[in-house]
Amino acid sequence: MNRSAKPSMMNMPAAVLRSPLATTLWGFRREFAACMAFSVLVNLLMLTPTIYMLQVYDRVMVSRSSLTLAAVTLVTLFLFALMAFAEWVRSRLLVRMGVRFDAQLGSRVFRASFQSSLGERSRNPARTFADLTNLRQFMTGNGLFAFMDAPWTPIYIAVLFMLHPALGMLGVGFVLLLAALAWLSHRITQQPVEAAVEAGSQVGAYVHGKLRNAEVIEAMGMLGSLRRRWQVRHQRHLALNGRAADASARVLALTKFVRYTLQSLTLAAGALLVIEGELTAGAMIAANVLMGRATQPLDQIVASWKPFLAARQAFRNLDALLTAHPVPEDAPRRGLPRGEVRIEALVATAPGRAQAILKGLTAAFEPAQVTAILGPSGSGKSTLARALVGIWPQREGRVRVDGAPIEEWDREELGPALGYLPQDIELFEGSIAENIARFGEVDADKVIRACQRAGVHDMILRFPRGYDTQIGEAGSMLSGGQRQRIGLARAMYGEPRIVVLDEPNSNLDDAGEAALVRAVQDLREQGSTVFLITHRRGIVGIADRVLVLDDGMIVHDGPPALVLPGGVAATASGFPATGGRAPQPA
Repeated sequence: MNRSAKPSMMNMPAAVLRSPLATTLWGFRREFAACMAFSVLVNLLMLTPTIYMLQVYDRVMVSRSSLTLAAVTLVTLFLFALMAFAEWVRSRLLVRMGVRFDAQLGSRVFRASFQSSLGERSRNPARTFADLTNLRQFMTGNGLFAFMDAPWTPIYIAVLFMLHPALGMLGVGFVLLLAALAWLSHRITQQPVEAAVEAGSQVGAYVHGKLRNAEVIEAMGMLGSLRRRWQVRHQRHLALNGRAADASARVLALTKFVRYTLQSLTLAAGALLVIEGELTAGAMIAANVLMGRATQPLDQIVASWKPFLAARQAFRNLDALLTAHPVPEDAPRRGLPRGEVRIEALVATAPGRAQAILKGLTAAFEPAQVTAILGPSGSGKSTLARALVGIWPQREGRVRVDGAPIEEWDREELGPALGYLPQDIELFEGSIAENIARFGEVDADKVIRACQRAGVHDMILRFPRGYDTQIGEAGSMLSGGQRQRIGLARAMYGEPRIVVLDEPNSNLDDAGEAALVRAVQDLREQGSTVFLITHRRGIVGIADRVLVLDDGMIVHDGPPALVLPGGVAATASGFPATGGRAPQPA
């Protein structure tokens, strides 16, 4: 058994090299070959009942020898036990291969699904893992055995020819008829099955998205309207699923009718040959069994067609995902960044939007500098914040950290040196300490230090379990202000060199905003580069530099005293005229 699923690049077909998922499957070629070998043994042993019937009818019944009957029966029982063992080993091998397949692809699919979600907010990660499950289950199920057993149909037909040429010709005709039914099944069921699977995925994604906002739905009485929209989608899914089930049932019923008819006609043909003296009674019974074995794989393929189509679609989805988001090459280790940030001709776009959000921004930011980014709603401030930390996917131009493009940094190395507080606070299920420590190894001293700098240490100690308090899914156990302040502590965890704060005071009271001012000043003193996006004037006074955006372009850039004392810059930033004075910290 192949313990390593890493295929030899020298022996791999060129077509496989272009497909990451096929490359992984190619790594299990020895396991598939072993399963085929056991399938050969199983199908050879499937001839045992036929040979046993021939011996009993044509030898034992003629000789009336009980000793011969006992010997033939014992040999047959041994072969049956061997066949059962081979089937058990084959199934066990596929199950273990499925587990290893999932283990090898699970982390890659998780990473690729995460990367895809950054750019496609509509993608449901649960669907991706459902595709992985469907593919793994088909690989370890009876459907794959049907395809492995199908090549043995000609061998069973050859044995029928050995019994009598007429039986062989009859078998060829029956197999061709069942093959035509299998093709008809594909034509009839493919489109309904794929449409039903797609509709089911859409219904699941719709429900998943709405459950994330259950409180808003309940508070504003939106449940009835959303339920009606869900019912439309659900009814469509049921209708498509019913069409697919009806199509599959019709084909399966027709296949069973044809198969039972063929078995009876085989028995009738054998009986006719016995009457004419061209075949023995034992051969007649054996021919009937052989005809069943010859047509059984095709019958199984028809029955497994729906799972096969689902597995094929899952393969396409996963392969497209892994191809679009390959495993990144190891980036060079650069060490802790100084915090120098530069944007060069930065353009950010979004799907379905005609105009760019950011339109060729160029600016440089030095370490230990606090830059306030101002502008009216829709001017691109949050988009710039995401671009600065390297998470806006549709962008052109460059965001450089210490002179190197941010995408060339190793994210595992750069991430701890970045602090990011998004406008929509995103906390995760776990304890307060785990969230602040970014779910890495919790360093108690660093956690407490970050909370003290963010001014939330005393607040956390008032919780029943302090830092071990569980905050629930998405921080549902906390208020908006508490989530924002804990998010700020997370952004300050571990002495970050670059900190981007998007509306960090939108949910804060006066005490919280005063703590935020102190935190930003502390970050500047430690040499961090801070970007501060805000609409509230109380915190702008601590900035060293003010950058004003309007319609995705930089309209003003400079010290607060020059940018904010009134006139057009103050109006564009959303602040009233200050009478020539820069805003002072609260």
